[in-house]
Amino acid sequence: MITDPTFSQRPKLILVLALVRHWLRNHLILLGFLMGLCLCAGVRADEQEPPANRVLRISSSTAETTLDPVGIQDLYSAKLASVLFEGVLTYDYLARPAKLVPLLAEGMPDITDGGKTWIIHLKKNIRFAPDPAFKGKERTVQASDLAFTLFRLLDPALHSPFSFLLEGKLVGLDDLAKRARDSKQPYDYKAKIPGIEVIDEWTLRLRLNAPDANFGHALAQPNLGVIAPEVVAFYGEQIGSHPVGTGPYFVKRWVRGSAMTLDRNPHYRQRPWAFDPGSDPASLKVVEEMRGKMIPAIPRIEIKIIPEAQSAWLAFRRGETDLIDLPSKLSPVALSHGKLNADLVQQGIQHEIAVEPEIIGNYLNLQDPMVGGMDPAHIALRRAILMSSDDEAMIRVIRKGQAVRLSYPVPPGVLGHDSKYKSMLPYDPIAANALLDGYGFKRAADGLRRQPDGSPLVVRYWRTNEGESRDMEELAKRGIDQLHIRFEGHAVPFPDLLKAERSCQVMMRQFAWIADYPDGDDFMQLFYGPNVHANNVFCFQDAEWDRLYQESVALGPGEKRDQLYQKMARMVEMYGVMKISHARLHHELLQAKVMGFHISTIASVAEWPYLDLR
Repeated sequence: MITDPTFSQRPKLILVLALVRHWLRNHLILLGFLMGLCLCAGVRADEQEPPANRVLRISSSTAETTLDPVGIQDLYSAKLASVLFEGVLTYDYLARPAKLVPLLAEGMPDITDGGKTWIIHLKKNIRFAPDPAFKGKERTVQASDLAFTLFRLLDPALHSPFSFLLEGKLVGLDDLAKRARDSKQPYDYKAKIPGIEVIDEWTLRLRLNAPDANFGHALAQPNLGVIAPEVVAFYGEQIGSHPVGTGPYFVKRWVRGSAMTLDRNPHYRQRPWAFDPGSDPASLKVVEEMRGKMIPAIPRIEIKIIPEAQSAWLAFRRGETDLIDLPSKLSPVALSHGKLNADLVQQGIQHEIAVEPEIIGNYLNLQDPMVGGMDPAHIALRRAILMSSDDEAMIRVIRKGQAVRLSYPVPPGVLGHDSKYKSMLPYDPIAANALLDGYGFKRAADGLRRQPDGSPLVVRYWRTNEGESRDMEELAKRGIDQLHIRFEGHAVPFPDLLKAERSCQVMMRQFAWIADYPDGDDFMQLFYGPNVHANNVFCFQDAEWDRLYQESVALGPGEKRDQLYQKMARMVEMYGVMKISHARLHHELLQAKVMGFHISTIASVAEWPYLDLR
């Protein structure tokens, strides 16, 4: 899941015009929107405002992009989706390492036929949150809703960035999507395919093309949160602004890009607080303080978007927010040698720390007209550019020491990580310059390098328009300047950056990916050729690499797959695709009144429903 800062503000006039267009097509959509506004504008007659001490207040540096599950690709939107929607499976809140458990399913799927047939039995009487789309009726989840959700992820018209979760997996589903794409006809959601079969109201049978050890993780992702067909039909293109799921919370109020209020779903089932602490002392403590509670315990969550780290810190210190993911730049004011400062300890502030299961590093676009291509000269150019990245300075100066150095594309804590791997792309400007000289990138009279044919050579570095990303650009510029290459910075809003990446328009930027599920496949799929225009933002396509990846998927976790991963990681470096740099330390600070917090093993799953307030 992409974790860069996100901004999404939409002028009100554009929203009004969009609504007018929808009214012209279907007046019921406008009516539903107005009814939704009424529901969000105040309290229902049968509902009371929670007291102030029963409201969890959260700040986020990034705004949501969309709350349509199939369109989500950034971490913050995924966290929101995890409390609004539910999938068949989820992860035990406390289990270390991560452990899949049933959520909408009665139990874990029945798996037969050597791993190729999965039968899912849904719990009965699970209800969606109330919404005008249901015309005043209560709506329970059925197996057909799960089938619709699975179909929807591969709808060619939706271009889901997480379509890789199901591509090539279910018998007949890819063919159905291909027919719609090739014929330019609507995708047939009612088609009968062997891979998705509704057995009865509560039972779904899935047939896989081949055994897949990670298919359970796919079913646990926020992008496969179950959604009702009539909700999608009711809101049409505005579905991303009208999330309706079975989760513990629903959206009460929403000011796009600014603030959101989540209230406890009045239809949510009785779900006891019961998780597997293992032998971890911190987990055992959490179990003890949450014993006997139900999920969710907190009736309301209020979220504010506070882009600047200093403002977020001040809001936390004034008690206006209850927890904060401490930004690296603020670690000196809160921590000393990685420990919470004494004055904060005395005030009862709580502190949790973990290494994020992520990779961060600079990448280059292999289809870019300037730096792309697989000829030896441009491979050398990319490797030289990546060798100008000063990773130790990145950790020391920008992360304030709150990060760990990485070289491997699978991070610690994720199956497939190799702690002994050594990078072939060190920070070495001298060797990088020699490499450029050797492949004909000569310096002209102005001191700047040209391409071998004498044409200009420019590195264009993309970033978001947010404070820390400016610091990253400055560090990248220092490295490129040492290579005597002209440098241009280009700042855009995060949604625009994501769109440009998927179109292979971004030449270079710092990229972060955090685990959606705790297996190396979630990271290696980033470089898989068919995922270009989805998660393969490097636009890297190589037949041999793709063959090795396909072989790794068939093998599943183990020594043989590890050997393939090592070879694939070396090819990523050899071709100058990306230089893995580091992973951040996650410091979560909480007010004394917060109970039940333990940093989730899965970053896209929010901890909020599992908390309570003293």
